[in-house]
Amino acid sequence: MGQKIHPTGFRIAITEPWRSRWFATKKDFAKHLIEDHKIRRFIRKEWQFAAIPKVEIERTGELVTVFVHTARPGVLIGKKGTKVDEFRMELEKLTGKPVRMKIIEIHRPEMEANLVAEAVAEQIGKRINYRRALKKVADTSIAAGAKGIKIRVSGRLQGAEMSRVGTFRKGRVPCGTLRAQLDYGFATCPTKYGSIGCKVWIFKGEYGPGETTRGLLPVRPSTERPNA
Repeated sequence: MGQKIHPTGFRIAITEPWRSRWFATKKDFAKHLIEDHKIRRFIRKEWQFAAIPKVEIERTGELVTVFVHTARPGVLIGKKGTKVDEFRMELEKLTGKPVRMKIIEIHRPEMEANLVAEAVAEQIGKRINYRRALKKVADTSIAAGAKGIKIRVSGRLQGAEMSRVGTFRKGRVPCGTLRAQLDYGFATCPTKYGSIGCKVWIFKGEYGPGETTRGLLPVRPSTERPNA
């Protein structure tokens, strides 16, 4: 089976919440969608050093609330909150609307797939052997509490003439199980001989029968018997 579907999109409204939460008419939908993309692209470009794996956006009327998940909240907030105020003003200039910032700290960055992918890309950029880099990052995530991890890198690894794929897997990673808490991340490593893509899947556990996934759809066992 080819695993070509996005793992997060596959689980939206089942075990994963929407990254953008708002309602718009047909006239305003495209404008809000492009605005959300601009906000995320700006944050990814200007605040990459703050280790931000996920940005969530909510809208109530004209107010835009941006939830920034970060492993380095001190870097983002700054002394007495000066940096976060500058950050908010820049977003207000970008959107032309009032913006409210909410910083959410990530306590275990080794369990965030986007941050793990960035760590792999950083090590490959430093010309560390990719097999050693994949094994080291995977061991760190498993030690932090992950049930399983799969890492895939693709491109001209170590400057090879032909592009190839390197994969490392440890533990269990059930990509086809909808109730699985599966985090997915992607990062690109630019090198002088081409770009190398890094994909990471981290399995954190499963929601049991009857458990509610963050107030979304409850996962319950089927009571119907198949026809004989």
